[in-house]
Amino acid sequence: MLILGYSLAALIGLSLGLMGGGGSILTVPIFVYVLGYDPKLAIAMSLPVVGITSLVGAAGHWRAGNIDLKIAAIFGVVAMGGAYLGARLAVLATGAFQLSLLAAVMVVAAVSMFRSARLPAVRHIEAASPDTLANLRLLLPVAVCVGLLTGFVGVGGGFLVVPALVVLGRESMKRAVGTSLLVISMNCASGFIGYLGRSEIPWAVVAGFTTMAVAGILVGTYLVRFVSQRALKQAFAVFLIAMGTFILVKNRAAFRPTRPERAREVRSG
Repeated sequence: MLILGYSLAALIGLSLGLMGGGGSILTVPIFVYVLGYDPKLAIAMSLPVVGITSLVGAAGHWRAGNIDLKIAAIFGVVAMGGAYLGARLAVLATGAFQLSLLAAVMVVAAVSMFRSARLPAVRHIEAASPDTLANLRLLLPVAVCVGLLTGFVGVGGGFLVVPALVVLGRESMKRAVGTSLLVISMNCASGFIGYLGRSEIPWAVVAGFTTMAVAGILVGTYLVRFVSQRALKQAFAVFLIAMGTFILVKNRAAFRPTRPERAREVRSG
């Protein structure tokens, strides 16, 4: 099963390289349903994997001049606070509830991918306004939400960051993707700090998983010029909906009342 997990890690990196986001949302399900880890430990393990892989992707965008450091610094620092808070709040929730929330996030990500795949190419040109800080007050709430999601369920949140940077930050699509990858790596570092001391991390597995994901993102970055983004995003969105439905069904007990609560309902009825 470990070999299968590592193979899927390469696919996660490949999707990150091809689409600039989305693939990292599968890290936790792979740790849980393929490698058999407890959900809470899986979320903690996913953060260094997603963070390091995103940082490698961001390095390529940095060399190409596709990262806005001002936005990354402000947006990222605010999101880091949310990620740390989300990680600390996670102790109050069950693993089943966290996985169910992750499944809901998958569906939202799928809808976002469907919408972005249908956007005409003209929407992806450089924005007219050079002042990317003008709408910062609108970006900060998004940063807090992305950070909370990262810390609570272990997702990078690129499907939220990229549209926010394009629409509110007036960034081009390429700069939004590059900046998003840097923000994600910052989020994951902060979220992981919030999980330190709660459980023993199997570092050998995390290192192998990360290595394969990094290899995948390097290959995906090269192949992106040869692949139809529209078809890829639509296919991946369908897969996310299927995976999200599967996780919700597996964890439907998280939304059922406990036995004492159900007994009280029967007596009151």
